[in-house]
Amino acid sequence: MLRRMQFEQQLVFGTLVRRYKRFLADVQLADGSTITAVCPNTGSMRSCQAPGWRVALSQSDSATRKYRYTLEIVHNGVCWIGINTARTNRIAEEAIATGGVAELAGYAEILREKRYGLNSRIDLLLKRPGQDCYVEVKNVTLRTDDGALAFPDAVTERGRKHLEELTRMVQAGHRAVMLFVAQRSDGAAFRIAAEIDPAYADAFREALAAGVEAIAYAAEVTTEGVSLARRLPITVT
Repeated sequence: MLRRMQFEQQLVFGTLVRRYKRFLADVQLADGSTITAVCPNTGSMRSCQAPGWRVALSQSDSATRKYRYTLEIVHNGVCWIGINTARTNRIAEEAIATGGVAELAGYAEILREKRYGLNSRIDLLLKRPGQDCYVEVKNVTLRTDDGALAFPDAVTERGRKHLEELTRMVQAGHRAVMLFVAQRSDGAAFRIAAEIDPAYADAFREALAAGVEAIAYAAEVTTEGVSLARRLPITVT
């Protein structure tokens, strides 16, 4: 049975008023009060931030934090969507460690945030005798008008850099994988959003041609936690 990435505490529910300044969100709680929460997502969050949506937040008692609450998941009327990109690597790591990603099974060791390439850090480094596997993890929240789950939701120069670094690892004789984790369950397939970032789409095709692998999974997101549920077919255009 797959292990779920569990939220550390019971979440607090509310209604999204607005997201603004990229990293902030105003939420109305059940008691009618409105609080400002941290929104831990660097993307545009298009298709997952409509005012009036139900949301759930974690909370911290740290005296050093300016904002006590953190936006974790939002509900679009169909499913919960995980928007906290800081949790994506943990979701992927736990799925890999418990056999939930068949394509990445059989590695004896999983290392996090190891330096590699040209002054970069790889999200997950999988090791077994005779082979290192470099895994870059990307959080997916975008659902496009054609019903596909897609990445990126904003122009990402950093994302292109990661594709270039993975290509160098393949050229050096290692295995390299781009793992897309869609923290929502309302899509049947995955694709690159070339209409948003054509340069990333070009870099993605070049990386695949060089031997970089791409894997996409949809997650089951609940108010208790998140776990990878099923592999998504990838459309390359």
